Amino acid sequence: QAERERLTLVVADTSPLLYFGTRTRFKSVQAARAGAVAVWAALRDGDRVAALRGSAREAPVVPPPGPHAALRVLDALRRWYTAAPAEDAGLAVALDHADRLLRPGSRMLVLADVGSVLALPEARWPGLSRHREVVVLLLVDPIEHTPPKTQLPLLTGGRRVELDLSSDALRARWRQQFVAPVEQAMQRLSRSGVRVQPLSTDAASESWLGLFGGGPGR
Repeated sequence: QAERERLTLVVADTSPLLYFGTRTRFKSVQAARAGAVAVWAALRDGDRVAALRGSAREAPVVPPPGPHAALRVLDALRRWYTAAPAEDAGLAVALDHADRLLRPGSRMLVLADVGSVLALPEARWPGLSRHREVVVLLLVDPIEHTPPKTQLPLLTGGRRVELDLSSDALRARWRQQFVAPVEQAMQRLSRSGVRVQPLSTDAASESWLGLFGGGPGR
């Protein structure tokens, strides 16, 4: 009976930086797909499902048990990730909501931008993962971790510029800007008892699923 009443909660970071992608799909679309995978995995395991995002105004989506619960959560993910919201209170607000919803033994999947994770103090995570199973997927794009060794045209402020990514110095700066933060976020979360994995826009949306189901982080 206790197992059937477990809650699986999907926390959707809706940072504007997620509405971007260069390969296969936007980060936001990949986040919605990964969230949908979590919902179906939860139903398979007999869990209740719920979802929330970083909004100070919108209540979490916590449907009552029943055949339509998953559809309500999936519809929320679709709405949240269709376009960047006009207002986004950030991941901190979402995790505050989550902390109130989750009981010991619950599961939580956080779909997040790397910057959103690093903006939080490291001390925020151990309490969430204690006696709960917490998985964080860091949404990344292939161009961030493997930039092409060529001229990369960009449009900024209405002006076209080109980055020479064949330059070793520029590639080192690129790595510092995009790769190092992912590594830092992974180390920070792992120290806090959180399971964490980067999820690239060109990866299979269920490729992370092996992280789910191992029990509470502590």
